[in-house]
Amino acid sequence: MYVNVLIETRVKSNDMTFTYHAPLKLGSDLIGKRVLVPFGKRIVEAFVLEYTDFDNTYEVKDIISVVDDETILNEELISLGKFMSNKYLCPLINCYQAMLPKALKANAKNNYGVKNLTYVRLNDFSNNYDIKIKSQLEIINLLKENKEVLKSLIKSKSSLKKLIEKSIVTQFNKEIYRKVNVCINSNDIMLTKEQASVSSRIKQAFDTNKTILLYGVTGSGKTEVYIDVVKEVVRNEKSAIILVPEISLTPQITSRFKGVFNDEIAILHSALSDGERYDEYRRINRGEVKVVIGARSAIFAPLKNIGVIIIDEEHSESYKQENNPRYNTIDIATERSKTHNCPLVLGSATPTIESYARAKKGYYEYLELSNRVNERPLPNVTIVDMKYEIRKGNSIFSSILKEKINDHLNKKEQVMLLLNRRGYANYLSCKSCGFVFKCPNCDITLTYHKSSGMMRCHYCGYATSKTDTCPSCKEKSVNNMGTGTEKLEEKINDEFPLARVIRMDADTTSKKGSHHRLINDFNDGKYDILVGTQMIAKGLNFPNVTLVGVINGDSSLNIPNFRSAENTFSLLDQVIGRAGRADKEGEAVIQTFNPDHYSIVCASKHEYKGFFAREMMVRKKLNYPPYCFITLIKITSKDFDYGINEAKKVSIFLKNNLSSTTSILGPSIASVLRINNNYNFQVILKYKKDDMLYKALNEIVKIYEGNSKIKVELDFNPVNL
Repeated sequence: MYVNVLIETRVKSNDMTFTYHAPLKLGSDLIGKRVLVPFGKRIVEAFVLEYTDFDNTYEVKDIISVVDDETILNEELISLGKFMSNKYLCPLINCYQAMLPKALKANAKNNYGVKNLTYVRLNDFSNNYDIKIKSQLEIINLLKENKEVLKSLIKSKSSLKKLIEKSIVTQFNKEIYRKVNVCINSNDIMLTKEQASVSSRIKQAFDTNKTILLYGVTGSGKTEVYIDVVKEVVRNEKSAIILVPEISLTPQITSRFKGVFNDEIAILHSALSDGERYDEYRRINRGEVKVVIGARSAIFAPLKNIGVIIIDEEHSESYKQENNPRYNTIDIATERSKTHNCPLVLGSATPTIESYARAKKGYYEYLELSNRVNERPLPNVTIVDMKYEIRKGNSIFSSILKEKINDHLNKKEQVMLLLNRRGYANYLSCKSCGFVFKCPNCDITLTYHKSSGMMRCHYCGYATSKTDTCPSCKEKSVNNMGTGTEKLEEKINDEFPLARVIRMDADTTSKKGSHHRLINDFNDGKYDILVGTQMIAKGLNFPNVTLVGVINGDSSLNIPNFRSAENTFSLLDQVIGRAGRADKEGEAVIQTFNPDHYSIVCASKHEYKGFFAREMMVRKKLNYPPYCFITLIKITSKDFDYGINEAKKVSIFLKNNLSSTTSILGPSIASVLRINNNYNFQVILKYKKDDMLYKALNEIVKIYEGNSKIKVELDFNPVNL
């Protein structure tokens, strides 16, 4: 028997496989398993993809051994990997590696293996053993009551050893899953009339591969609809995938689902340990769960007979993978929807412009939740022009925000403050000579983190201790410039000394379980004010939060990206929606230097449809999605001159090989020229349809494969340019 296997090599050819002989002793069920094979002078792991005929014209080596007892890539996932490779023009091996937890990747350096515990049991429960020793009798009676007991719980190890030697007791190993700890929220779910109608419409789409856009205002109860739909799926003996964009959202939505489906749930996201992800993946693969909840990578969960796929907060940028393979989760979900003939539900209070446009055109079915569950009004929003506040000496808190914070704290209500920038100061500069501290590896300023006393680069990870002396003029005149969440937390403690403050950003949530702990502590009322970055803006539900403050509403508006207005509207509308979600009315304050910008005005009025109309006018004039597709070609080299020259060659090649209707922009310098001592250039393609596109791009990939001096990567429909 012969098989074709896929090996991780430096050759980037998407479909390069190698043929090996599989000795009969290895078994006949090898497809989708990892095997050890000789490859040159090395022994490597490979994925078995298919059986093949062999014509004996050349020598074929034997597979050494099989790594996996169970199939880890089923037939659907093998096919899905090929779809990804063809769609994104990336190596097939990368696609399979992206699907699997670390312990199951080919050539995984850490094999976490199965976790076993040793148990003991009686060989014959009916036998009245002629035992006189009290400690041995106690063990026998314990085993009669419990059938099997963890060996470590037996106190008298010597007595146990004697019983094992007499063959009265047997010890054995039993696999134990590394359990993911989840709180259970078992509140009864009663659907409103509007929710029940939407749920019914989704159920009518069962056994079809429709894509449904569920637009629901913040607090309208989309999660309750999801649960009701998944209940019906499970009743029909099928399974479901529910995706959330941020790890911080996973504990809350998981606790809701856990209260309904108990142990039929598996969780997949990067905050789990490698061992936990390994066990969760195998539980899914063995058919022991019906529902999978997780972040982006959970879309690859090896479920069989999927009845619905739900992507919550579908607008989130985190659903786009930013390194190879640069897949869009919605693309993968759509393909799996077709395979299983099940509906794909995209839910959001702020859908992407592209998704809403597709719904208006009829490509997606459109459903709407226009009211909050408790019939409460959406928060009243005040826009503060910070140009005038700065003149009054209010650089962080406007007068009205300070007043409202005090008012809500006096009412024993909670406050959330959004500042989408972590650290203490955005950068450090010398007020004597103007020197600015920059990363030596990147064209970016260093961010000061006061808690650690370090200046850090958020691109390459470089860090150095903060100094008060300017390295240029030697004066002790280094100044902190800008404000991050760390400084904001400090200022809150100064302004509101009696308030209990908690901060939630990438620095405070780096440890395992920190998201869960922070969310629970705030929800339990242990803190009055939650300060955070965008991770607090969407999906979280805190009944006692009645005021939301946005410290700098312009932060995403000033990013040079055609999506900046959309991202600003989405961020603001989502974070405003955290207020007044229970029986108390909510309000919000947006501090901005651009109070008249349509994204901010529309967010303050909760007018998604008004924003969509304005944004579509801008997109049409500038020919941006959804009026075209975009492909970004990234060219990276350690040599600036070589990189820009090759980027020019790429641009010329495309002009000669693509349709005249395709716009070719560049080459140009990327938004950050140098990252980790690599110079970055880009060519942007804008097109509606170009039959020559994939052929030309595939040719470029082949031209540069194996070239160690330059890296050329493709990003289809990128999130950022």
